[in-house]
Amino acid sequence: MPMTQLQELAGIVLSTTESVCPECLRRISARRVAVGDHIYLQKNCPEHGDFTVLIWQGKPAYQTWNYARTPSPPAVCATAPAKGCPFDCGLCPDHRQQSCCVLLEVTPNCNLHCPVCFAAAAQERRAEPELAVIEGWYRLLLNSGGPYNIQLSGGEPTVRDDLPEIIALGKTLGFSFIQLNTNGLRLAADREYVRQLGKAGLDCVFLQFDGLDDGIYTRLRGRPLLEQKKTVLDHCSACGIGVVLVPTLVPGINDGDIGAILKFAVSKMPVVRGVHFQPVSYFGRYPEYPRDKDRLTLPAVIRNIEWQTGGLMKAKHFVPPGGEHAHCSFHGNFILMPDGCLQPLQTDKEAGCCGQPRAAANGAKRARKFVAKQWSAAKAAAPVIKPELPERPAGHFSSLDEFLERVSIYKLAVSGMAFQDAWTLDLERLRECFIHVVSQDGRIIPFCAYNLTDCHGRPLYRSGE
Repeated sequence: MPMTQLQELAGIVLSTTESVCPECLRRISARRVAVGDHIYLQKNCPEHGDFTVLIWQGKPAYQTWNYARTPSPPAVCATAPAKGCPFDCGLCPDHRQQSCCVLLEVTPNCNLHCPVCFAAAAQERRAEPELAVIEGWYRLLLNSGGPYNIQLSGGEPTVRDDLPEIIALGKTLGFSFIQLNTNGLRLAADREYVRQLGKAGLDCVFLQFDGLDDGIYTRLRGRPLLEQKKTVLDHCSACGIGVVLVPTLVPGINDGDIGAILKFAVSKMPVVRGVHFQPVSYFGRYPEYPRDKDRLTLPAVIRNIEWQTGGLMKAKHFVPPGGEHAHCSFHGNFILMPDGCLQPLQTDKEAGCCGQPRAAANGAKRARKFVAKQWSAAKAAAPVIKPELPERPAGHFSSLDEFLERVSIYKLAVSGMAFQDAWTLDLERLRECFIHVVSQDGRIIPFCAYNLTDCHGRPLYRSGE
């Protein structure tokens, strides 16, 4: 939306922040502007002009989606502020949150060439970091306040035959939770490989899962993949590995499949431990210059969840995050009852005692603990009660232990995270990021800064590796 149109609509300036220019990535002033119940980030680059982008659509209201907390700088700072955010990542003392999950990019290579890819992964073979280098990354994290939750990423990590060794190494060094970010192709084709990953200590498969229609995969991934995705669930179930379904939501392609994905996830419990929606962000590789119609904001996802599940999951069941910036994500938890009904579990809005703010670091610690427990495979102490064959009336349990076991086995975590690109980047949000990446040169960088590219695809950090 051009700035002149915003002025004609009598937008209200809510607050100011800083961002970057999508053309040159120069740091520039920005303001958050309300036009009705839509919120825009508006900014001006002296060289490249005005930019206005939609960042929030309707209810739950932007102004109320918040909570009180105090910032917590990184446990160990490796770089000093010099050029200012986002140019001093390492992390520097100006960062306001500690790590929760850290990505290790164990390969730049991939066995797909998706039209949409935040890593802009290539199919031509490139050098991969050796095991000794990866061990150095693990030790870097231990010396930087870890151990943290680890996500093995890429590229496509499963193109490495020694991935089980990488997992086992991390476990030996003290990393208790390791997840695998994957498209699932090799996991579907090679059950023995899945068994080796599980034996090495893999806790969770973070599975790219964009919908229940092969037309969606053809448009987003370049080929039909639905049957392979389903096979991954079978193999992970057999090998005792939890799965989180991760849809990249693109307006006009799969935003109408949100309810179907959630209902499918419920039908595949307990191997499916959660669904983590990621509205598309425009960095790395994407088809064309994005407009507001190409964006899906968090409140729109939340409302779609309620509409498309017929109210089985309601907007009021979701709350702001406890670790990262409030406008970065949402989450809610649901238990599948023995009669097949879904029961929401109460989720606190992370308020401090007597209304006092909580330290941000405490939110990161709670998030690490929750993810490690919830996304790992369920540990059943007794035979699982199948939801389609209830043994007793809904909501009735013979003991507290039975109820707690039901929650442990049949709880589904539903969440969403809005990553920032050069148009939507808000440096206040970035400074509170707790999803980090270890760069090839051994720095710890917030995910949205690490993957940031200008509108021509030129990266801020990846090119410096």
